[in-house]
Amino acid sequence: MDLKLEGKLFVVTGATSGFGKAIAITLIDEGAHVILNARGEEKLNKLKSAYPDQVETVAGDITTDTTMSEIICTLGLRRLDGVLMNAGGPPAKSFVATEMDDWDDSYASILRWKVKFTKILLDKFVDQQYGRILYIESVSVKQPVENLVLSNSLRLAVVGFVKTLSQEIADQGITLNILAPGYHATPAMERLFSHKSMLLGITPAEARQQYESETKMSKLGNPENLASLAIWLLSEKSSFITGQTISVDGGLVKGTMG
Repeated sequence: MDLKLEGKLFVVTGATSGFGKAIAITLIDEGAHVILNARGEEKLNKLKSAYPDQVETVAGDITTDTTMSEIICTLGLRRLDGVLMNAGGPPAKSFVATEMDDWDDSYASILRWKVKFTKILLDKFVDQQYGRILYIESVSVKQPVENLVLSNSLRLAVVGFVKTLSQEIADQGITLNILAPGYHATPAMERLFSHKSMLLGITPAEARQQYESETKMSKLGNPENLASLAIWLLSEKSSFITGQTISVDGGLVKGTMG
């Protein structure tokens, strides 16, 4: 299927690792131009060197107003076809292990920046009467994950604001959707393996096996496979899909609305 992405322009945050990198590379392979953001300048430069004609970079923490402004300056007056909102999550903790600072930090890292960056970009999308906004959240919005109370709680707020906004602007050519990945082979999962192994006194390999056994497919997902769905949602072909939270979880979620 030709998704007609050649020459289109996208912003991808969290672009040097995990889902962000997989989606960025898939967009590039489809001929798109991308403005890539992440904190690690060295990794961004490697992507720029590999794809000099298709990649621009903005190094910095996307949760800060400064980095958002730098991305907007890089974009300038050009048409923007879509944006992938993606960043790392909060630390793995049980509720009793959290402090109030953890909740404040998680509000900033999960919710606040996405609300602000969406508001910043929305005028451009409205003027164009076209835009694709895709958020990477977690399967925890469908089914809580143990020891992830911060993610379990605040990612649900993202679902609420995305659903509401999608209803407000559905007639303006702009779609907003969420991917809710389950357990995939990403650096974030490696951190969960380490945390679980420490809590239970088992090896990281044994912790990995426990996570794999929770999925009906008994394996971790491949970020590149998720990326194929993501770029469809970022394309014109997905024009009748908005306000949806789509699980990519290997059968992890047991509810019928999963």
